[in-house]
Amino acid sequence: MLKKLHDLGIKSEYAYIAGIVSIGLAAASWLVSNRKERAGVDRADRWGIFVGEWAPTFIALGNGLRSYELQEELQEEGVTKIPQQATEEERRERAGVSSS
Repeated sequence: MLKKLHDLGIKSEYAYIAGIVSIGLAAASWLVSNRKERAGVDRADRWGIFVGEWAPTFIALGNGLRSYELQEELQEEGVTKIPQQATEEERRERAGVSSS
């Protein structure tokens, strides 16, 4: 799924922005519902929570996309393992530090 989103041109920054915007939309939907509808605070709370649940989804997508982007960047540089997977010896070799 992340590959498909990436191929469609969706970047991690877009998902992070959508997450931040959805937080504002959650507050706005609560305010509008509370003031304009006669259903009361319960209905406003439901709207706020419904829209508020989008934020973690967008942020999780952003994290996944960012990991995918970093993996692609490393592959372009010829690195076969991401730094967290490399052994201590491989990290030292990459940093140019001799083992003693």
